[in-house]
Amino acid sequence: MFGSVLIANRGEIACRVIRTARRMGLRTIAVYSDADATALHVKLADTAISIGPAPARESYLVPEKILAAAKESGAEAIHPGYGFLSENASFAQAVIDAGLIWIGPKPFAITAMGLKDQAKARMLAAGVPVTPGYMGDDQSDARLKAEADQIGYPVLIKAVAGGGGKGMRKVERAEHFLAALASCQREAAASFGDDRVLLEVYVSRPRHIEVQVFGDAHGNVVHMFERDCSLQRRHQKVIEEAPAPGMDTQTRATICDAAIRAAKAVEYEGAGTVEFIADASQGLRADRIWFMEMNTRLQVEHPVTEAVTGLDLVEWQLRVAAGEPLPLSQDQIHLSGHAMEARLYAESPSTGFLPSIGPLDRFNLPTSLRIDSGVAVGGEISPFYDPMIAKLIAHAPTRKAAALRLADGCAQVEVYPVVTNAAFLARTLADPDFLAGEIDTRFIEDRLESLAATQTPSDQAWIAAARALASPADPSPWQALQGFRLNASPHYEVKLICGSETRLVEIDPALPCPAKAWPQGDSLVVFEAGQAHAFRVPEPNALSGQSIGDGILLAPMPGKIVACPVKAGDTVLKGAPIITLEAMKMEHVLTAPFDGIVESLNASLGDQVVEGLVLARLTPSAEHPL
Repeated sequence: MFGSVLIANRGEIACRVIRTARRMGLRTIAVYSDADATALHVKLADTAISIGPAPARESYLVPEKILAAAKESGAEAIHPGYGFLSENASFAQAVIDAGLIWIGPKPFAITAMGLKDQAKARMLAAGVPVTPGYMGDDQSDARLKAEADQIGYPVLIKAVAGGGGKGMRKVERAEHFLAALASCQREAAASFGDDRVLLEVYVSRPRHIEVQVFGDAHGNVVHMFERDCSLQRRHQKVIEEAPAPGMDTQTRATICDAAIRAAKAVEYEGAGTVEFIADASQGLRADRIWFMEMNTRLQVEHPVTEAVTGLDLVEWQLRVAAGEPLPLSQDQIHLSGHAMEARLYAESPSTGFLPSIGPLDRFNLPTSLRIDSGVAVGGEISPFYDPMIAKLIAHAPTRKAAALRLADGCAQVEVYPVVTNAAFLARTLADPDFLAGEIDTRFIEDRLESLAATQTPSDQAWIAAARALASPADPSPWQALQGFRLNASPHYEVKLICGSETRLVEIDPALPCPAKAWPQGDSLVVFEAGQAHAFRVPEPNALSGQSIGDGILLAPMPGKIVACPVKAGDTVLKGAPIITLEAMKMEHVLTAPFDGIVESLNASLGDQVVEGLVLARLTPSAEHPL
């Protein structure tokens, strides 16, 4: 076994690798950008090396800087984590050429599985069933449109070099295809440096099921059973579980055998995930499951597999990279109970899941669950990286018990002032259909309005905030004259604002209140069911603020203008795209709020803009007045 490892990543996966490596007695080296100088993974590592500016393309995505850090620190091995350079075959080869140990599959396997069209062709040759579609070299708009028309709508456009939901679009109608294709190609080029795409038939009731595989340098390959990752939003996984609900013994054997064949076809070493799409319109069936892609790295959702097998997948990675055979044979790996993972994101479900950035003045997560996180109280969520801040994992004897335990844990999350999706997760996990296992990849979208809605604070929350404000530090009645009555319990009346609501709250300190409020800056914050409610006192003689008119489009977050299909003076219809902003590796389209005329544009293609900037102004047209 080597003695030191550099983790070429950040956040929770860097912390995750560091914990196992240190338990095994290895020296750990972290790398960090300017934005991560005080990050948790930097504090946990034995050594930390600066690799440049905050943008990933100038730091974490620069192979030369990673290799220089390895040389400077004396690292013997490099663990890429997931994302960034983890599936970059040329980087893997450069690590090997530098005389270092690459903790991952051979560069050949990364290349073979990295391009979805070539991977599918290889899987067909290996006898693995693949999803019907188009994987041709002709990438002209005309050819792709013709192939999509032949496949039939809805059709799925996927980046050839894609992953993690990036560069993927579902197209419902033929007339929408070219616009979706252009958007998909831009996102693919920005995320992977490759704008080529493939087309797939869109499965009517899809389930996303993947199999964890592991191989070593001695020709051994095993599986660690399947995970279900069907709960997604915009092709991004939200909740994952193991094993898959409704999976019978025969279907499990078929899909796991197919995953083994896929791994052996590329002489796979290390941790990998073979992903399948299942048509669940008639339940899970062995003849209705097709290969989608293989992720040649550790997955975000690997903790649920660890929970149901009792194994440490990072330890296996390190041992396999050191040349050791797999620690266990297939018949020694067993399933135990059910596990679920929820991804806690810094985002606001009620505003279309826009990322939330800023300081973590309060960051309390439930102690009853396994928590994998890369941040801590006092840290900060920056606009430069993925907004996932933690993974919450529950393990229980049954699926329902695991779901309810995880739902309860999500409801206990206390994060402020950054907004999270904790309440959204809790509601999703407690949904009756979810508990019954009635899931597919459209589960969240079909219930989005109710799951993502902002809940108003309860009466108890108002009382808790009022009590925290009204209760003086000195309990003497002469110091608390507000509402004082001789020979009676003092009553207080406090005027508070929460959101758009103002209340005069009357409280009796003699009565118990289960909710508590915490002072946070100028606010009193009450946490309920995973959601933070900020209360404040109205300022005396405060003037009402000016409201932004419906025709003004503001930048919802810092980002780059990647599309602007209109110009000043153009007439547009309600819902027409005005400006497309790229932020957090995703595209956000700002559309016309009504039929009207573009009065002015304040940003151009390629501009970097700050949050709150007025990007465009629209006025109603004479033909379509408000």
